[in-house]
Amino acid sequence: MENEAFMLARMQFGANISFHILFPTITIALGWILLFFKLRYSATKDYKWMENYFFFTKIFALSFAMGVVSGITMSFQFGTNWPGFMETVGNIAGPLLAYEVLTAFFLEATFLGVMLFGFRRVPSWVHNLATFLVAFGTTASAFWILVLNSWMQTPVGFEMINGEAHATDWLAILFNPSMPYRMVHMLLASGLTASFLVAGVSALRMLLGHTKPAVKSALKTGILIAAILIPIQIFVGDLHGLNTKEYQPAKVAAMEALWETEQGAPLVIFGIPDEKAKKNHLAVEIPKGASLILAHDPDGEIKGLNEFEGNHPPVAPVFWAFRIMVGMGLLMLFVTWTCTAYIIRGKDIPKLILMTLVGMTFSGWLATLAGWYVTEIGRQPWLVTGVLTTKMAVADHPPAMVWTTLYAYLAVYAGLLSAYIGTIIYMTKRAGDGGNRDPENQIAQGAERRHIIEHEEKTVSE
Repeated sequence: MENEAFMLARMQFGANISFHILFPTITIALGWILLFFKLRYSATKDYKWMENYFFFTKIFALSFAMGVVSGITMSFQFGTNWPGFMETVGNIAGPLLAYEVLTAFFLEATFLGVMLFGFRRVPSWVHNLATFLVAFGTTASAFWILVLNSWMQTPVGFEMINGEAHATDWLAILFNPSMPYRMVHMLLASGLTASFLVAGVSALRMLLGHTKPAVKSALKTGILIAAILIPIQIFVGDLHGLNTKEYQPAKVAAMEALWETEQGAPLVIFGIPDEKAKKNHLAVEIPKGASLILAHDPDGEIKGLNEFEGNHPPVAPVFWAFRIMVGMGLLMLFVTWTCTAYIIRGKDIPKLILMTLVGMTFSGWLATLAGWYVTEIGRQPWLVTGVLTTKMAVADHPPAMVWTTLYAYLAVYAGLLSAYIGTIIYMTKRAGDGGNRDPENQIAQGAERRHIIEHEEKTVSE
């Protein structure tokens, strides 16, 4: 009964955080893409940039709302399902979560209103500033969450007093050993997620026959951003792996399904990990590949799971999640660089590749979720490494109660996710059929209204 309730609580929180992370992953980078569209309009007065701004602002607002609602639900679970977490490390987690809430609501929510409804009501520079502050707010919000998550992975700057963690060095906590790598890795993941969303939606609009300059510009923007970011992400991922090898070697051993400590460890391209037999079935390996990648030395030593007997994460989920993440990254690289070749040569992207981009609209979600599963499952059995195990933090609830709420969450999340994707498809088709079709006229009308208001105010003052 105890183990069943524990596993159900883990499944429930896993479902919550998996659903929640989908939306910040879009908004963090999409805010900066919107700022790019707005600044391009301010610099060129080319109305195609404002058309893109208007269209993708709707997707941003929808994603922001979904992220806020799901984030609130997730935070409640710290008290309902995992009271031991806040009881043990609340002195550190509490302030960091509070800063995240302040950032999200004071910056993002406040200036989001100006960004959405203020284009015809405030000066252009104020609207640009509001767009910047919303983008900055989403990034700052991510900073605080990633600080906490990284500290849970590599905790420093604290001391334990009567079973509770107390901060002794906040700078060390903020910039703990894994935080810089995790922060950059996540921001790049968001950039790839948002850019593939922009490219995929724009590709769908083109396939629907909506080939105005605005759509082509959005398509090129999404493709080129992704083409630039993906090789940087691969490089940063390598640095992150080296950091993980130093501070969380058990996670690396699970990622590679490496059972014995070896010098010149092979890289397992494919295999079926078997924890009971402590071996990989049907393994396809590159000799010395893991040592070359992880130690940058073909004869380097990589610790195996035998070094962490009874104290390492489940191997199969971490092993497969890591390969899904890497596989998606390589696919993104191939697709975006192929598209970039057509763009550089001034040729139209073929229909087949446009269809591929449509199919990859939410590919960033798959890569991000796989990466987060590597991160979170890979630190088990610890909730806070070396301080608090996951089992020590769970609440003592009857399994039937957790089953009921788990089913309810899954049903609601399935409905919301279907509605979210359906709404984006609806907006895309509507735009392709002429919805939001004349931003130039909207802008001209807005300018005319501002001129009339200014004239009336001048008349009244005289």
